[in-house]
Amino acid sequence: ALLAGALLVWLWRGGARPAGAQRRRELDAPVEGRELPLIFIGGVPRSGTTLMRAMLDAHPDVRCGQETRVVPRILQMRQHWMRSQKESVRLEQAGVSKAVLDNAIAAFCLEVIVRHGDTAPRLCNKDPLVLKMGTYVLELFPNAKFLFMVRDGRATVHSIITRKVTITGFDLTSYRQCLTKWNHAVELMYQQCKSMGADKCLVVRYEALVLRPRETLRRVLAFLQLPWDDAVLHHERYINQPNGVALSNVERSSDQVVRPVNLDALDKWVGQIPADVRADMAELAPMLSVLGYDPWANPPRYEATADAAVTERRPP
Repeated sequence: ALLAGALLVWLWRGGARPAGAQRRRELDAPVEGRELPLIFIGGVPRSGTTLMRAMLDAHPDVRCGQETRVVPRILQMRQHWMRSQKESVRLEQAGVSKAVLDNAIAAFCLEVIVRHGDTAPRLCNKDPLVLKMGTYVLELFPNAKFLFMVRDGRATVHSIITRKVTITGFDLTSYRQCLTKWNHAVELMYQQCKSMGADKCLVVRYEALVLRPRETLRRVLAFLQLPWDDAVLHHERYINQPNGVALSNVERSSDQVVRPVNLDALDKWVGQIPADVRADMAELAPMLSVLGYDPWANPPRYEATADAAVTERRPP
C-alpha cells in the first residue's frame, strides 16, 4: 500500500506524463523538492528527540511537527527490497530502476513532511528511526542535515521499560536484552552519522541539552544555519499554539514536553537496574564508552559530560 501510494504521488507530481501531451521528463531527473534543506531528528526512542523537535518547533523559521511513522516505514520497505536479490531483480524487470524508485520514495516522503503541518522556511522531520537509513536519506535530499540525539543507554532503556514504549525487537521485561538492543541500534545510527560527515550530522547529547540548553541550542542552530531566537528556550509557551508546537496524544513524550526543560528524568534509572546487569554493563553496552559515558558510574557525572559536549565544536 505504501509503495502504491508513493508511486501514485510520484505520477501526480509529474513522474510520467502521457506521450505527446507534455515534454517527457528525463527519467533520472530528481523530482521537485529534493533540493530542500530538510532537517531530520533521529536517535533511539526516549533519547530526547521529542524535546529537541519541540524546541526547534518554537523557532519561528522551523516546523517539525509530530512523528509521521510512515516515513521510516517506506524507507525500511525500500531497504528490504534492496537486501533481497530476488526483489531487486523483480523491480528491475518491472522497469523500476533505482532512479525511478528514489524519485518515488522522495516524492512520498516530501508529500508527508510538507503537508502534515504548517508551512515554514525550514521543514523538519522527527521520526527517530529514520537515522538508521541516514546515508540513503542524504542521497534523496543532499542538502538535508541530521541531528543525532544521544542519551545514556541506561536511562534510555529504563525509560523504554517503565513507560512501556513498544519498539520492535525490545523485550520490555528484560533490562539485559533491551540494553543489548539499544547498543545495536545506537551503533548503527552512530556509524550512519559518521559516514555522513560532521557537516551533515551533529551528535547532540540529551544531558547537555537539559543541563546547558542555551549553549547546546546555540551549537545546534549554528550547525543548521539558523538565526538565534530565545523562543527555543521556552518551547512550553508555544504548545498547541498557532504556528507553535503541535503535540500528539499518542506520542509517549507529549506529557513531558509540555513542561519547561528540567532535570527530572536525568538519573531516574539509578538504583533501578538489576545488579547482575550492572556487573556486565561494559560488555552488554560497549557503545556507552564509545559515546563518552562511564559504564561503571552510578550515577555518572553528567555535568562533566555536558561541559565536554557543549564546548565541542562551539560556534564562534
